[in-house]
Amino acid sequence: MLSAHPALVNALAAVKEAAARANGDLGLLPPARRDAIVTACRRIRAGELHEQFCVDVVQGGAGTSSNMNANEVIANAALEALGTGFGRYDIVHPIDDVNGSQSTNDVYPTAIRLAVVTGLSGLVDELATLADAFDERGAAHRTVRKIGRTQLQDAVPMTVGDELGAFAVAIREDVARLGEAVPLLLECSLGGTAIGTGVTAPAGYREAVLAHLREITGLPVVPAHHLFEASWDAGGFLHASGALRRTAVKLSKICNDLRLLASGPQAGFGELRLPPRQAGSSIMPGKVNPVIPEVVNQIAFAVMGADLTVAVAAEGGQLQLNAFEPIIAHSLLQALAWLTNGVRVLRELCVEGITADERILADRVAVSVGTVTALVPTIGYEAAAAAAHRALRTGTPIADAVAAVSGMTRAEAAELLVG
Repeated sequence: MLSAHPALVNALAAVKEAAARANGDLGLLPPARRDAIVTACRRIRAGELHEQFCVDVVQGGAGTSSNMNANEVIANAALEALGTGFGRYDIVHPIDDVNGSQSTNDVYPTAIRLAVVTGLSGLVDELATLADAFDERGAAHRTVRKIGRTQLQDAVPMTVGDELGAFAVAIREDVARLGEAVPLLLECSLGGTAIGTGVTAPAGYREAVLAHLREITGLPVVPAHHLFEASWDAGGFLHASGALRRTAVKLSKICNDLRLLASGPQAGFGELRLPPRQAGSSIMPGKVNPVIPEVVNQIAFAVMGADLTVAVAAEGGQLQLNAFEPIIAHSLLQALAWLTNGVRVLRELCVEGITADERILADRVAVSVGTVTALVPTIGYEAAAAAAHRALRTGTPIADAVAAVSGMTRAEAAELLVG
């Protein structure tokens, strides 16, 4: 049902309130009728009456069912505010009064834009907090040395703090990219009515309704520069969806790394310890699975699929209107809700409790041939390679292997390897 997306319901109510106020300013609604509609809209935006938004989210008609659902709920709530019976449309009419100077063509896309911007704000807040959590865990492990890897092969030394801090930086980059979608979404076609013609909207209405919408939402809504283009173009939705996909891909990559680094505990990497959240097997005692990163992986898969849905729906629009905005709205708002919840759960139930197995990490650094890379400027590539091969062949500590092939003492080699 439409009520599954409360931000969209609230956005529809905000648009209807702005329209009622603008129509009142222009003398198209008597004060009592205007005030009753405004009261009804504010009840909805306060969380009331959402269960009355009962049409399917995915619908034909480019959102007409959603707009009509809003008109009828608001009309009856306005009648209630006036103390009259439900259905007395001779007093407050769903079309003539609640939908005055409007069309689904401009109301519904505007409401989607407002709802997506609201969702982006919540997601950005959660991502910023997740980045802070990775930074905190990184700072707590800033001196814990480990071996980095490329192509799943040992590379050169780094610290656990380097690894976790990089996750924080990557997440903050996505916060910036998501923010770039907001100005595009705040360009709306409200006042363009049917296909951008402005038919049935009086002079001055567009300026008035946008001014009221800015006041009601606190968002810097601006008029679309070309109403006919804005009536069918889904570019803002595509941009937002692409940014969500980017965020999902990177979060999934981070979760893959967490799962791999915590694998084992005996036959895997075993370098990180993730907080245990549930028994991991119905048959293997003691097994604990990385269930929180796995949840976020699956959310990411769904968001990537939603992005494809948005792209196909945007392409499928024809001529002066896109009939497929309902599936665009559902895909974006579902993706936002899942990502926002997933990021919060990842932080609270996983990242904030990450620790490192410092013994395993220290043992691996001590014997890793990757550390000899730091000696190339001192002993040359060939000698460093010989030391690496010797350590792998004999199983001796890398410092001993370097001393054997370079002529320096073990202490000198050990000092250079640590540096």
